[in-house]
Amino acid sequence: MARAKRGFKARRRRNRIRQAAKGYRGGRSKLWKAMVDTVHHAWRYATWHRRKRKRDFRALWIVRINAAARIHGISYSKLVGGLKRANIELDRKILADLAISDPAAFAKVVEQAKAAA
Repeated sequence: MARAKRGFKARRRRNRIRQAAKGYRGGRSKLWKAMVDTVHHAWRYATWHRRKRKRDFRALWIVRINAAARIHGISYSKLVGGLKRANIELDRKILADLAISDPAAFAKVVEQAKAAA
């Protein structure tokens, strides 16, 4: 029987690891064991950070909305409560964008939230 060397599947797996390790310093891009450990570690952190990025952006939007709302004399929590009572369904991303790019429209939204609160 002929010797099985795993063929192209194993080469594809190894090449994927090598491609991901490009640019790493020293043995992390040259030596197989260090390469595999580093790439697996990087992939694990990439998974965590994809989820963390969503939390970070939400926190940024809340800070921006709070800063813009306080200019109009209302706190973030009162603004969000007023928006819920007024049935204005704008998410935090859109509110933060309004606060920066169109302050007049944000002021109108704040007035409606104040009236509902």
